[in-house]
Amino acid sequence: MQTIEGIRETVATESGFVVDTTFVLFFLALEFGRSLISFGVDSILLGISLAMLVVVPYFLVNASIGRDFGKWLAGRSLITVFATLLGVVFDQTIGLVLPDIMRYIPMALLIVSATASCYFQFSGLLRLRPAK
Repeated sequence: MQTIEGIRETVATESGFVVDTTFVLFFLALEFGRSLISFGVDSILLGISLAMLVVVPYFLVNASIGRDFGKWLAGRSLITVFATLLGVVFDQTIGLVLPDIMRYIPMALLIVSATASCYFQFSGLLRLRPAK
């Protein structure tokens, strides 16, 4: 029987795709797109965080494997652009098609996915490994 951590490592090491940080990236870009119309300090901070989340997870898993950084960056950038555009469209539909209370859904999902990602990252970091 495989654990969640084992499945995450298998997916991450085989294709260079980190599932937990990709969900965080998607929901952060969705929130960034939602707040992009009313550009302010929060949009600047979300943009900086988004740029870091596109690049930094490469060094968590792929640096030791030797994956191509260009392919990694292209894939993550594609997810970011798609989710940002989806967030802009989502913000335009609030109040017209969707009720106003739905405005907080992207941030709520971002918090849940970031919490799960932190759990996966810290459990992988703190797990005891035998010396090679």
